[in-house]
Amino acid sequence: MSALRLNSVSKHFGAIHALNDVSLVIEPGEVIGLMGDNGAGKSTLVKVIAGNFAPTSGEVFVDNRKATFYKPLDAQRAGIEVVYQDLALCNNLSAASNVFLGRELTRRVGPLQVLDYAAMRTRSAELFARLKSETRPRDLVRRMSGGQRQAVAIARTLLSDARIVLMDEPTAAISVRQVAEVLNLIRNLRDHGIAVVLISHRMPDVFEVADRIVVLRRGRLVASKRAADSSPEEVTGLITGAIEAA
Repeated sequence: MSALRLNSVSKHFGAIHALNDVSLVIEPGEVIGLMGDNGAGKSTLVKVIAGNFAPTSGEVFVDNRKATFYKPLDAQRAGIEVVYQDLALCNNLSAASNVFLGRELTRRVGPLQVLDYAAMRTRSAELFARLKSETRPRDLVRRMSGGQRQAVAIARTLLSDARIVLMDEPTAAISVRQVAEVLNLIRNLRDHGIAVVLISHRMPDVFEVADRIVVLRRGRLVASKRAADSSPEEVTGLITGAIEAA
């Protein structure tokens, strides 16, 4: 049973055809490297999957059931989570508070409902351990490395029992050591049966963790093949148009 299936999905903005007839199947526990030049349609495809845009035509299936998303919350309820490039973290809060931001746990004290910081720290610690991250629940985000920040953002997706995680340029503008941390986080998601769509311009990172490479060019899917059967040179050709399709 596929985690996600797109059947002939198109998205038009007036005369601009951002996506044209894209069909794609993503299996549970599969890491997809989504690549393409600027304007190729990567962001639009992710926003369709995440419920930001309704497709102009075509169908989306989650766990082999047809899904219609009117807003991002609908996609989230279907098990689709997004880790955006800016991570959407609050620098002045702790790791645990960021993990539970908007989904805080409470407990009753007399007639009052108060935030249950102990429970949130305990649950956050469990999530960081699951991701094999050294991030600690009490650590302030502003003092964290890029890799630790990614761990906080990814831990937040696990709260809702995510089955598909979309990651937008997670290894951009961080050090080599932190890149290794983020790639290990992606591997841990895969090991837990969670499908990952990795959007990145960093070819070595994609080939290190991706099971399959998907290439978009001018809104069309021009390749979907096992990473082991491709190469950075072929992907570059597909992105630029030197190679028509693969």
